[in-house]
Amino acid sequence: MKIGKETIPRSAICTSNEDTIVVRGKDLAQDLIGQVSFTDYFHLLVTGREPTPAATAVLNATLVAIAEHGLVPSVQASRMTLAAAPDALQGAVAAGILGCGSVILGASETCGIFLDEIRRRAGDGRDYDTAARQVVAEYRSAKRAIPGYGHPLHKARDPRVTALFNVAEKAGADMTFVEIANVVEQVIPDVVGKNLMLNVSAAIPAVLLGVGFPLSALRGVPILARTAGLIGHLTEEFSKPIGFALSYQATRNYVYDGEVPEGYTDDRD
Repeated sequence: MKIGKETIPRSAICTSNEDTIVVRGKDLAQDLIGQVSFTDYFHLLVTGREPTPAATAVLNATLVAIAEHGLVPSVQASRMTLAAAPDALQGAVAAGILGCGSVILGASETCGIFLDEIRRRAGDGRDYDTAARQVVAEYRSAKRAIPGYGHPLHKARDPRVTALFNVAEKAGADMTFVEIANVVEQVIPDVVGKNLMLNVSAAIPAVLLGVGFPLSALRGVPILARTAGLIGHLTEEFSKPIGFALSYQATRNYVYDGEVPEGYTDDRD
């Protein structure tokens, strides 16, 4: 990413005067508060455009799909942080979000780039099969995981995939990227040598790109959704604290395999 050459900070998102707060050209108090959902507001903030009905339906569905996923690492980090600093809810939320990367929550962005590469490679001929085989083979040759495919629990398709695809189709979204995602799933066995089924990290970019959501903002969707999930877990943590129990589970199974001074004995043995 290039650093801009602007010497004056400029933004088209928000301004205000004594009487009015303006967000993306709208009067916050008159046009937005009580008039739009948070999903639509998020879309407006990110894109500068009011969403189409299809974009609203798809974006809302993706946020619901990825908000909660049990005691995954980001949630454990968040709950243990709150246990250690119960006066810092914001720090506990941040602890969970800071773990968002290529493995956790960032895979939707990576898969979006992957699917877009296939679309561009296919060109106007829309030969997605050939393009998918080429791109998957290149990932395979480079020993790169195919983002958005395979799941440790859902060996058949992740059930969220069908649900999101159905929402997109019913809403009248462009299904181009859904088609590409399906083609990839079909060619993977030939190229990779095993079945890897679609998971939610492929479904999210497939449906969002189909309603014009920016590729560069894809990672923001699971981050926003998981923030809601973390706040739910942290609210529960206040009344049913398990943060120290999670820490204990780790230390109970801890094995030190480094060197020790002469005469040292482990009292836990």
